[in-house]
This record gives sequence, structure tokens and C-alpha cells, in this order.
Amino acid sequence: MTSQNALLEVQNLKKSFGGVQAVKGVSFSLFSGEAVAVVGDNGAGKSTVVKMISGAYARDEGEIRWNGSLAEINDPDAARGLGIETMYQDLALIPDLDAPGNVFLGQEPMKRLLGLVPVLDRKKMEEEARKLLERVRINLPSLDRPVRQLSGGQRQAAAIARFLLSERARLIIMDEPTAALGVQEQRKVLDLIQTLKAQEMTILVVSHNLEHVFDVCDRIIVFRAGEIAGIVRTDEVDKQTVVSLIMGGNT
Repeated sequence: MTSQNALLEVQNLKKSFGGVQAVKGVSFSLFSGEAVAVVGDNGAGKSTVVKMISGAYARDEGEIRWNGSLAEINDPDAARGLGIETMYQDLALIPDLDAPGNVFLGQEPMKRLLGLVPVLDRKKMEEEARKLLERVRINLPSLDRPVRQLSGGQRQAAAIARFLLSERARLIIMDEPTAALGVQEQRKVLDLIQTLKAQEMTILVVSHNLEHVFDVCDRIIVFRAGEIAGIVRTDEVDKQTVVSLIMGGNT
């Protein structure tokens, strides 16, 4: 794969906070249908880079290219307009709403009762939500159940379904997606990532769990002190190599 067919390219990204340079000229590419992990100690710069890609932070220097063209990502709406969605640990779900309500939040379909009074088209919401959940191979016990009653993996599926509703999503950034989940729920989230990859979705995973990273990711970008310490393929290295890069050693 070359940068010519990259979905996303970041080139020489830099970001400072006051007198602290958090990111010191980072470059890498992402390609369709791959899962890439971002790893590194706290303060290594990985979250700052992800926030520049998602539009949460403005970059000081550098370029972001999307499908080969320069992209001005100045806020999260600009990122979403391109097809970049970010799933943070809190998932941004409304706990007392059910899955269809969360999937369609802010873009609920309406119909007219007796041709006059606009009312929520609940049937359409349920049908479309069910299709999207089937796409990510997650079955919910009930579409009427508030998401606060769902398991961690089911809530993540509802958040992903919301991204897929727009049909624009091409890159999904997942921030510590398996954190605070039990073993069975972690497995469901890892399976979800594999399912999205099979549908040519690109996944960028921020994670501290190297076992999970090696399980589902194709490549690993290792950050250290605001720079990239290495980019490796999971089928060509072992966990100790990645740990060495994180800690400052060589491959």
C-alpha cells in the first residue's frame, strides 16, 4: 500500500500547549479496511494526534489529507462531514433512551398523523436501527429497553450503529473501547471491530491492551514523547518489541 491510495494521511503534525510541545512532527497513513492501533505511555502524544484528526484540537502545523485531498478539519462537524467518527469511552449515549432513540438522536424521522399532525415515525426508527445492528452482528434483547440496561458491548454497538446511519462513516476512531468491560464483553467489542473491517471500514484504536491490539489490529503506531517511535505490523513483531519501542528501545 502506498500513500496514493491512503484513506487518511497526516503529515508533520505539530501541537503545543503553552511551552510544552505535545506532538513534534507526526506522519502516518491509514488505509481502507484496516484496523490500526495507537499505543504509548500517558503523555506520549497519541490522544492529541487523535483529537487533531477528529477536529477536537486545531493543529499548529502539518497537513491532513483525506482520499488524497487536503482536508481542513477545524471542528468535529468537519471531521464527521468527511466520514470520520469518534467513539469516546462515554459513548455519548442518552442512558434513558432506547437504542433506536440513540441511533436517530437529532435526526428522527417524522410522519404526519391523518396527513396533518407531525409525529415521530417510531416504526421506521426501529426497522432501520435493527438493520444497522444486524450489520454489526449484535442482537439486542429488546429495542425498547433503555441503553443504561444494556451491556457494554451492546451499548458500543448502538453507538456504532448511529455512525453507520449517515452512510458517510469511513473511519471510526475508538478510544480504549475495551476498558472497564468484562472478558465476554471485551470479546464482543473485538468481534465488532473485525466485522467493521470486513465491511471495508477503517478503525483507529487507542489502547493500552496489547493483547487486544495484536488480536484485531493490522498495524501498530507507537508514540513516545510526542513522536512516532515506530510503525510495525502485528504479524511481523511480538508484544515485547512493541513494549521496547514504548519504553525507548529499538526493534
